[in-house]
Amino acid sequence: MARDTSTYQHPLQGRYSSDAMKRLWSEDRIKFGWRDVWIKLAEIQRELGLPITEEQIAAMKAGRDRIDFELAASWEKKLKHDVLAHIKAFAKECPIAEPIIHLGATSCTVTDNAELVIIREALVLIAARIARVIYRLSNFAKQYRNLPTLAFTHFQPAQPTTVGRRACIWIQDLMLDLEEFQRLIKSLRFRGIKGTTGTQASFLELFDGDHEKVKELDRRFTESFDFERCFMITGQTYTRKQDTAILQALASFGASVKKMATDLRLLAHMKEIEEPFDKHQKGSSAMAYKRNPMRSERGCGIGRFLINLAPNALQTHAEQWLERSLDDSSNRRIVFAEAFLAADAILLILQNVSEGLVVYPKLIAKHLKEELPFMATENIIAAMVKAGGSRQEAHERIAHLSRKASRRVKEQGLDNNLIQLIRKDKYFAPIHRHLKKLLDPDTFIGRAPEQVDDFLAAEVFPSLVAYKDLLEVDIKVELNV
Repeated sequence: MARDTSTYQHPLQGRYSSDAMKRLWSEDRIKFGWRDVWIKLAEIQRELGLPITEEQIAAMKAGRDRIDFELAASWEKKLKHDVLAHIKAFAKECPIAEPIIHLGATSCTVTDNAELVIIREALVLIAARIARVIYRLSNFAKQYRNLPTLAFTHFQPAQPTTVGRRACIWIQDLMLDLEEFQRLIKSLRFRGIKGTTGTQASFLELFDGDHEKVKELDRRFTESFDFERCFMITGQTYTRKQDTAILQALASFGASVKKMATDLRLLAHMKEIEEPFDKHQKGSSAMAYKRNPMRSERGCGIGRFLINLAPNALQTHAEQWLERSLDDSSNRRIVFAEAFLAADAILLILQNVSEGLVVYPKLIAKHLKEELPFMATENIIAAMVKAGGSRQEAHERIAHLSRKASRRVKEQGLDNNLIQLIRKDKYFAPIHRHLKKLLDPDTFIGRAPEQVDDFLAAEVFPSLVAYKDLLEVDIKVELNV
């Protein structure tokens, strides 16, 4: 079937996110979720003694998967109310059940509860994808645990680290994200059965003032959707404070991705590490030689979008007047779907990148060699003191030679010749024979390789056990910019 190009297509839908996440936020899934709420509510009401027949429940279940969306749309056009429109459409499929559909409920009984089921599934999907990326980056970190590389603070050369240990910085951020998503999945609260303003008045009336049956209805309904607990207190909606936690976690994850993707862009600029580059991929329409880090750039762009959704959730919560204000509805209809689709999209990018990182050890060694003489000065001073020299005099002499070498590099564009200057200076003669050892990159990386081993063994791999059957799943990323 030809693609419809005559109307707007959201990039998250058409270009970036997975079919699995798109299905979760589809109109089908949302509206079938509403019907699940109506069926469960009626079933439990019947169990607790309301005059609802088995035939009515059976009819609702039989008609559950038949949604006449055109009929619902026509009713919504008349009623200006989506839930009422779908009650009408559902009643058409099971007319015998029409009198008891939505009994005692309010719209948010349907929309909030059904959406929380989707949110939880989306969180589970995101957590599994994060675990998959962590697994791939962990293998990368293990492979390059002891490959020395320049570290940077302020994007200025600093004490060396290793390629593998740098990857552990990215992994640790993602581990924190994974832990937060796991916490949210476990702690997520259902809205439950609360009625129009949260007082359960309509249900108390249905059960002739029996408070225990109303409480039992709330408990069983929550259990039937596999939630451990629901909010004891709500307005018409569950508190949007819970939404702020969900979107904050997604935004924080977006920041982790943007940080890692930015690092990869910087490393690509230095030609030390590159993201995958497909056989027929082109980096520029004008400059044929370019290998633009487009995956990482996309991760930064979508990550930035995700980061900026967090304040939106805070404002929505803050604007919920008294028991409810409807300005949350239209906003949340956009924000939640886009937030999860965006997180899904950058996870696909991140997995693809982490599966195909290309490392250039010789360039890494070249850049390290260029800066290592300056970094070795402290070791050289210490060696001179051990040989009987004065720390202050050694410091002064090496500072003079360092400035001379620095001017040569910056003003003349020549190589760093500090070590040659030290070799020619008779003052440093007592340590000349030790200079090679003092300049060994492996002596500058501290416990970096051991830290990689300890971190992966103690924190990372134990956390991935729960996802062991999902870690090898491959994905394909389309390179639409």
